[in-house]
Amino acid sequence: MTDEPPLFRHEGAHTRDVDEARELVTRAFCTHQLLPLDGHGVLDARFHSVRLGDVGLNYLDYGAEVRIAPGQLQDFFLVQMPLAGHAEIICGKDSVLSDPLMASVPAPDRDLVMRWSANNPQLIVWIDREALERHLSKMLGRPLAQPLRFDLGMDMTQQAIRSWRNVVELMRSEIDMDGAIPTEPLAMTELQRLLFSQLLIAQPNNYSAALHRDPAPSAPKVIKQAAELIDAHAAEPLTVEDVAEAVGIGVRALQDGFRRFLDTTPMNYLREVRLRRVRAELELADPARTNVTDVAMRWGFLHAGRFSVQYRQRFGESPSATLRG
Repeated sequence: MTDEPPLFRHEGAHTRDVDEARELVTRAFCTHQLLPLDGHGVLDARFHSVRLGDVGLNYLDYGAEVRIAPGQLQDFFLVQMPLAGHAEIICGKDSVLSDPLMASVPAPDRDLVMRWSANNPQLIVWIDREALERHLSKMLGRPLAQPLRFDLGMDMTQQAIRSWRNVVELMRSEIDMDGAIPTEPLAMTELQRLLFSQLLIAQPNNYSAALHRDPAPSAPKVIKQAAELIDAHAAEPLTVEDVAEAVGIGVRALQDGFRRFLDTTPMNYLREVRLRRVRAELELADPARTNVTDVAMRWGFLHAGRFSVQYRQRFGESPSATLRG
């Protein structure tokens, strides 16, 4: 274990200057007002930031009590998770007292004002608004009728939220430990899909009822088309939302159809296809020049240990045994 703060390899600032801290955070997020409230106008600010496509991870600690007023975020969502201390979050007409058990998810189209306590380091997930709303539209199988808005308070004790937090932690650990996932397109696409889907399912929002509603039955022909599409594009960054959009149905209808007609799920079907492709690659590879983990990661398998278990269950031998021939 390390005592370093999250994203310690990506320190963007460690400053006591208010203007410098404001400018660096502005570059990562948006223009905002920043006012120290201790009467001395001094901070001890740390800011670490990493952007990975449509998602970013940030660690921010002002080291002093501050008032932050960005107005409307507009183009992005933030999930702000205090690691200590507390913060008062006011977004539009809603407010919440945020602490390590209560994160916040401000609506990007409503005015935001915050007051962070002196000891209030936060891990902040930045999500591109257009990308997340596009993902939601694919899950629903239809265009959005209104902007996506989450409940302001995120209860970190809820099981579904803890599952989402585990996805964030996997991303953070991969960044901090220079892992392979951020550099592999298939793996990173899968990780972002998990992050988006789990957030939309776990955190109450104005589309929660539609996301949890029983889907309309899908026809066998459509499911056959979806399976053929997965077979043809398994080497590409492919999500269940992509497949559903391509065949013209919602995600839950696609999942229901795969269960009824193929006795599996779309992602399990994709995993099966990719397992077979990994096996074919290992059978032809030079053991002296090939690493099993690299091959698995290239085909979108995020956890080396879990991949090995799945491979052995499917083929009756370890991937390394296949590689040795």
